[in-house]
Amino acid sequence: MLDKVHDAPVAGTVGKDKIFTTWDDTTTALWGRQPVCIGHRLHESPLFSRAALAALIEKYPREHYNIFSMSAQKENKFYWRQGDFNGHSGEEVLNTIANGRLWLNLRKASVVDRRYGELLDAILAEIAEHIPGFSSQRHEVGILISSPKAHVYYHVDLGGQLLFQIMGRKRIYFYAPDKPFITSEDLERTSISSAGVDIPYRPWFDDYARVYEDFIPGQMVGWPLFAPHRVENYDCLNVSMTMEFTTPTMMRTQIVNLANGSLRAKFGWEPRSRAIKGPAFWTKAALWMTLRKSSWLKKARSGHTKIDFRIDRTAPGGVSDVTP
Repeated sequence: MLDKVHDAPVAGTVGKDKIFTTWDDTTTALWGRQPVCIGHRLHESPLFSRAALAALIEKYPREHYNIFSMSAQKENKFYWRQGDFNGHSGEEVLNTIANGRLWLNLRKASVVDRRYGELLDAILAEIAEHIPGFSSQRHEVGILISSPKAHVYYHVDLGGQLLFQIMGRKRIYFYAPDKPFITSEDLERTSISSAGVDIPYRPWFDDYARVYEDFIPGQMVGWPLFAPHRVENYDCLNVSMTMEFTTPTMMRTQIVNLANGSLRAKFGWEPRSRAIKGPAFWTKAALWMTLRKSSWLKKARSGHTKIDFRIDRTAPGGVSDVTP
């Protein structure tokens, strides 16, 4: 049945210098097994003021951001385009997003600006304090800025994810990381295409979702690996910070997904194992090393890189078409 969650837990507060404010024993017990929602202080940081975000946008390298346009929430169809904001000030970009139907993803913020890198280090250290043996081989933070009533389609992420709400309110749906909500073939296909929205969604899935009805500033949510999810903004500008991390076990699972998907799609071979250790795994790891920079994989992912609009605050939805 539909599981609605209205508020984050309030027990287990920690010291004033901590980022997480309500991490308790229950959070630790459920980490990676169920969605967990706890408090944080990032929304109080000057790093996320409107002026700071505008300044960050203005210096952001083109290769590290994506800006998307999508359909209205009420339209039950997939519509997702990628654009550009070159030549606009940070404040113009924010104003256009606030009055359009756009979703800006500032990827690799922890690389672009060392202050967000220091923030990432602090978050990783706090997690390690609570989760015995926690380590991440790859990690980064990004910043999401999205329009009132914007939404993210049903999708899956291939690494561990945390979402920190900074500004605005949204509703988030989480689904079990298992059939019928997602299959091994879905994960393999996503590993190849790098497009997490390449998985089927049925409206009745919502009857079995874990729903955070009012996700607000000062809340952070984490969820199990490969748990599909989707997001609906309320009628307000939204700012969130994402943190992606990859533990050694997650890395091995990603290797298997790409190798199995490649065996199925490229060679017509039906994979029989998802083992992340032993001879079968090491054979797939060797295949992964060969394929990850191959022209075949680059071509499989090229369909998601087309840019066909530029932001325009005077146009409907905040976008004007350009030649791809």
